[in-house]
Amino acid sequence: MVFRKEIQMFGLLFFFLFSILRLGTHGILGFSDDNYGSSTCNFPAVFNFGDSNSDTGGISAAFYPIGVPNGETFFGKPSGRACDGRLIVDFMAEELRIPYLRAYLDSLGLSSFKTGANFATGGSSIRKPGFSVFHLEIQISQFRQFKARIIDIANSTQGKADLPKPEDFSKALYTFDIGQNDLSYTLQTTTETETRAAIPNILDLFTTAIQQLYNEGARVFWVHNTGPIGCLPSFSKYYKPGDLDKNGCVVRLNAIAQEFNRQLKSKLTQLKANLTGVAFTYVDAYTAKYTLINNAKSQGFVDPLDFCCCNRKIVGTPYYGPCANPEKHISWDATHYSEAANRWVANYILNGSMSDPPVPINQACHA
Repeated sequence: MVFRKEIQMFGLLFFFLFSILRLGTHGILGFSDDNYGSSTCNFPAVFNFGDSNSDTGGISAAFYPIGVPNGETFFGKPSGRACDGRLIVDFMAEELRIPYLRAYLDSLGLSSFKTGANFATGGSSIRKPGFSVFHLEIQISQFRQFKARIIDIANSTQGKADLPKPEDFSKALYTFDIGQNDLSYTLQTTTETETRAAIPNILDLFTTAIQQLYNEGARVFWVHNTGPIGCLPSFSKYYKPGDLDKNGCVVRLNAIAQEFNRQLKSKLTQLKANLTGVAFTYVDAYTAKYTLINNAKSQGFVDPLDFCCCNRKIVGTPYYGPCANPEKHISWDATHYSEAANRWVANYILNGSMSDPPVPINQACHA
């Protein structure tokens, strides 16, 4: 009898500990037990919004003079990307087993938007003014126009094979990688204190964009926070050694990025509570990128501040390059990451290990 009671007590203790551990994996943004560890979501389409970190042919190519070998590592030709190869959004498409997202602004060639569209453009920010006229409000407006045209085509011609179906919009994945230029532009035009003070307004506009997409039927969101801007060589070169950490990153600038990310996560928590049936995944791209920078040498990379290809429009020096081994560089052009770095970060975040809740991207349709 005593032995049986001990077994029962052990069983209850195990169940209690298991429940606590499982609860701990759900995160603050909500997570359905029914979907935990479930099969893939099979998103029929992906719609991306962002800046040059995820621009696949909008206007990123305009930042490069003729002859700059962006795309050389993977595509073997100019790819419309601010990189020598693939971006994180490209690895995301591979993981979801869909074609690379075509840029909404790319009118050249026979573009197929059946599995989604990319509204990201180089230089874009959440609020205006900024480096680009294609701020987030414009991107959302473009999406709404795109959706309206799809519905009109479907109603009049029974649809087209190279376009999404009207019902796909409510089942699609909506991804975001934007905010870096808001901080960069404000830092270049005001002070660090004023940049911090601007964060709530920036994120209020981001919230408005999410609500607009929700009103259009969007329900599943995958949101990257902003990376360690203090580790971009284009920024760090302007600061004294006393302002830098052991990796050469500007401590104060990274602190601003971290504050932005903290408030972004708080906004997503509020949205989760106020929007019925919505699923948010907050992706800690900052930690993934800084982890790579902090462990550059052990991961086979050179100094993280040693960029590969110089673009005079970005760093204010004559064009030269590229370097002989771009796969050894984290920074492609002092502002954007190389394909090798993007691949490393993508492997680190797409499996859900850096997400709240901790789900891989192909299971992001949690309730």
